[in-house]
Amino acid sequence: MSCWDDEERAALLALLRARPENMTWSRIASDVADEGSARAVLERCGVPTLFEVDPSGFHDTKSEVESAKEEIAAWRSAEFDFITFRDHEYPKQLREVNQFPPFVFVRGTLVPGENAVSVVGSRDASKWALDTAADISAGLVGAGFTVLSGLASGIDTAAHNAALENGGRTVAVLGNGIRRVYPAANRELQERIVREGMVLSQFWPDSPPAKHTFPMRNATMSAYGIATIVVEAGEHSGARIQARTAVEHGRPVILLDSVARGTDWGAALRGQPGVFVADGPRAVVSTAERLVSGKQQVEQLLVTTSS
Repeated sequence: MSCWDDEERAALLALLRARPENMTWSRIASDVADEGSARAVLERCGVPTLFEVDPSGFHDTKSEVESAKEEIAAWRSAEFDFITFRDHEYPKQLREVNQFPPFVFVRGTLVPGENAVSVVGSRDASKWALDTAADISAGLVGAGFTVLSGLASGIDTAAHNAALENGGRTVAVLGNGIRRVYPAANRELQERIVREGMVLSQFWPDSPPAKHTFPMRNATMSAYGIATIVVEAGEHSGARIQARTAVEHGRPVILLDSVARGTDWGAALRGQPGVFVADGPRAVVSTAERLVSGKQQVEQLLVTTSS
């Protein structure tokens, strides 16, 4: 995968902004990946690359590409990094799944190939669940994992805080733009994660949180991590979406026994390939360690076979 120049980056942004023929972002990214060039797709789709005539007849409407170039130039001096899926820095684990984000914005330190495990669950969590999430995060840190979560209230907040308090690394995947903070109460936590870990967003920098952005965020968390742990979740929780998406991605899912027994969706997932049930923090961490050990053995076998 080659590192793009700003002409290609601008062409990609122009495509995403214009969405020719109502193409989804995933379809655009897929077409660009197949073509190997955003500019080629841009030209094929007929998105204006110079100037277009505005309704009043004046030729002063800036092209999508020129606007994108200006945005990219401004982002160079911002406090975040802009990375497209064709850049070397783009997390390779995101490219392993369908519907990967065409770009990400990052604050903090990006660690290539890290073993991150999602710890997710209800915003309105019980005290037991908050304590359990904290214990799981502490155990994951002790086992050398990065704790991954979505910076939401409840389970996410407990997971991030426990990772930091135990001297570990944590990554927050946002459901809003990188310049935004949601919820507002987590402003200080978000800044601490920037200093000691990483914050990642797949949305335009000033985008507010919205109903449709959180399922997209959950899919990205599933892809970024090597496994998803669901601590506590209701029938309509976003954690349910992430668990189902992780199964589609071929990523392992670890459900607390109370989730597997106490929800219809948890019961439906139980027994599916790659879905594990654990009865407490120690069992969860032990399962995660076995999963990463098995993954490393498979990778080593592939290397040996191909050499």
